[in-house]
Amino acid sequence: MSPVYIGTLIGLGLVPSLVWFSFYLKNDSHPEPKSLLAQTFLMGIIVAPVVLIAQIGFVYLGALFSNMPAEVVQINNYYYIWAAFAEEFLKFFAIWFLVLRNPEFDEPVDAMIYMIAAGLGFAAIENILVLFRTVETGLYQAVSVWALRFVGSTLLHALASAIVGYFLAMSWFFQDHKKKLIVIGLVMATVFHFTFNIIISTFAGEPGASDPRGLIYSTILLLFMAFLVSILFDKIKERHRGAHVALASYKNKPINLLR
Repeated sequence: MSPVYIGTLIGLGLVPSLVWFSFYLKNDSHPEPKSLLAQTFLMGIIVAPVVLIAQIGFVYLGALFSNMPAEVVQINNYYYIWAAFAEEFLKFFAIWFLVLRNPEFDEPVDAMIYMIAAGLGFAAIENILVLFRTVETGLYQAVSVWALRFVGSTLLHALASAIVGYFLAMSWFFQDHKKKLIVIGLVMATVFHFTFNIIISTFAGEPGASDPRGLIYSTILLLFMAFLVSILFDKIKERHRGAHVALASYKNKPINLLR
């Protein structure tokens, strides 16, 4: 492959993530520093090899202890659960490592924004790798897969990460339940991710590639997730505004020294 061809594939792999990223950034009324957003996006890319190692390790350990071929383990439901959890956990780890102690992380909605950034970084490297793999089967096939991943897997990563981000944001208000809230977020994101993976594996490769039911079911799931995330963005903003109003009211309340 020529450098231009390689660069084109990399660029195409990045486009879906950048488009969805620009869309969800509109939810942040106080824009985050571009440098930190870029670092978070890059961190999502960096954790991808760790996820791959975890997934490959599960397959070979499963084959070793179950006496099943690795190919069989890889299509087992337990593998799909593990694969989904590994991805969601390590995207959260990227935020925990890079952002949570940063002074720019100064309002609850930031948790959702940065989680989306990490999720889309992860999706970007996935898209690039898939493009390099499928382009060998023909340009038409590669473009078709790219288009499906644009509205499928890429959006899934953004939405699943946003759900984790919401529960991380809620821990802003309920510090005593922080760990529990994060676990709930990871479990919910894993369930959605697992369901999407099952739909894809059941109906061949990418949504709708050979069976229209794959496209229908995955679209319904993603629309539901998108609607849910939209509600969660509104809820966390409303709660933050409410907390500000309550604090301002408390500060302005006259003190009764005779009580």
